Amino acid sequence: MKIIITGGGGFLGFQLCNRLLERGSLTGPSGSPEAITEVVLLDAHFHKVATDGRVKHIVGDISQRDNVFTAIGPNPNTSIFHLASMVSGECEESFDDALRVNLDGGRNVFEAARAIPGLPRVVFASSIACFGGESMQDPCSDRTKITPQTTYGMTKAICELLINDYSRKGFLDGRSVRLPTVIVRPGKPNTAAFSWASGMFREPLAGEACMLPVKRDQCHPMTGYRTVIDSLIAIHELPQECFRDDRAIGLPAHRVTPQIAEAVLREIADDRCIALGSIVDAFDARIQGIVNNWPVDIDGSRAIALGLPKPPLLREIVLQYINDFGNPN
Repeated sequence: MKIIITGGGGFLGFQLCNRLLERGSLTGPSGSPEAITEVVLLDAHFHKVATDGRVKHIVGDISQRDNVFTAIGPNPNTSIFHLASMVSGECEESFDDALRVNLDGGRNVFEAARAIPGLPRVVFASSIACFGGESMQDPCSDRTKITPQTTYGMTKAICELLINDYSRKGFLDGRSVRLPTVIVRPGKPNTAAFSWASGMFREPLAGEACMLPVKRDQCHPMTGYRTVIDSLIAIHELPQECFRDDRAIGLPAHRVTPQIAEAVLREIADDRCIALGSIVDAFDARIQGIVNNWPVDIDGSRAIALGLPKPPLLREIVLQYINDFGNPN
């Protein structure tokens, strides 16, 4: 069985690749588990390279149709995880690029899947940024009206609708996973409007200051990267009839504020004798404005009813990061 991961050079794409290789099989078009013989990672850049012989790396822009069709190919025994995307801050700054990468790139992926004989499974990584404006609820659920107030959220919402319609037409078997903010991402801050969510854990654990651009009592839905990877695989494995006419599933999440994060960090630091860096107020009206248009809580009961995992306690998510990426200090 062939697996395609767009955005395979990113954090989640690389983690997903490793997890799939460990797992060794996925449900194929036959409806039975089939051995994974090839994993194709497509991305514009690769910071890490997988060494497993089953992995093929392709450097390419998903907005270029030929790149996507070449990577995906005609093999009927194929599944696709579409993770590639411009992030929120970039989309607000560069509208045309957001349309080119997130919309044109998404449609390229869906068209390449449509060209595969049979009914390939396509898992699309969407976002809670699909919600926004006056229709937002507390919490937002899979039944909350989608009225995104950011360009990033708009592109995710349109791709969700495309997944629904391509599936309705019988072009592919699509599933959208509506992700909360994923923590704790290693590395350096990026241009995503939610970068602070990982930074307020990552930097203090490394003994560095985190510059916090939002209010200390800002609520935001967050989940761990291990749970997201498990959820992407779990939603792939669900039978098609589980989705009916709504193929976008919102993952459960914790309602976290910087105040809560700081309390959890202090508890872990006391237990492990870690010298924490500080969280410094550095209010950014642009970032706060984007975050104000996102949900503060998520009702993930539909995902749980379908058997997708709940996130562990926030403390456990932070400990997973420490265990996976090295003990700080």
